[in-house]
Amino acid sequence: MSNRRSFLRMTLAGVAGILVAGCDQISQTVWGPKVLGKAEGLNRRVQALLSPSSSMAREYTEADISPVFHPNGTTMPATPAYQALMANEFRDYKLQVDGLVSRPAMLSIDDLKRLDTRTQITRHDCVEGWSAIGKWQGTVLSAVLDHVGVDPRARFVVFHCFDEMDEDTPYYESIDIAEARHPQTLLAFALNDKPLPVPNGAPLRLRIGRQLGYKQAKYLARIELVSSFDDIGDGQGGYWEDQGYEWYAGI
Repeated sequence: MSNRRSFLRMTLAGVAGILVAGCDQISQTVWGPKVLGKAEGLNRRVQALLSPSSSMAREYTEADISPVFHPNGTTMPATPAYQALMANEFRDYKLQVDGLVSRPAMLSIDDLKRLDTRTQITRHDCVEGWSAIGKWQGTVLSAVLDHVGVDPRARFVVFHCFDEMDEDTPYYESIDIAEARHPQTLLAFALNDKPLPVPNGAPLRLRIGRQLGYKQAKYLARIELVSSFDDIGDGQGGYWEDQGYEWYAGI
């Protein structure tokens, strides 16, 4: 049984890696999106078998922490809203939480710290082939969901960010409710015992212990609970997913 599970894991990782590495070219074809969509469905089904919602990402010791946690993607959002917050050292920052919730909220970092917090040392795996281990402190996302009250119709949590990938196209990502309620899914405000640096997503970023780096949205501005992605971006659940990446990026 263990050999079979190891084989399935290696097969899945290989397929996912090939798809991610080549998705820019594949997504430009007529047939590509259909193939990617079917592969994503297979990926999610196999991951569900191998990594049930109760499974945990590996956690490390302080001795394992990488000397440098390499920032990736945007490292300095140029939007006026973000620049104004940064100029005031994020003292005026508030996270907007709305959508299919009972009690929409605007939460400061101090508000978030008063909810359930967690510290964990986990590895960040990037599709570019590098990884880093960091110590993260943040608010458990499930505590935020409990604070606002999730409508039964909500299926996904969407993260809207301050950084723009293209003109008037803010970065966004999403996960399902099960992943949002996983104990290792954090809204992180500290890295390696210091306030989150700007290149790494200050003042608040998403940390999902069980998925690849492009799912870890930085510079969080708003969290929206939705029943579908139909009215968000191109409807695929994330900026890179709109370009052809898989929505589920389990590792």
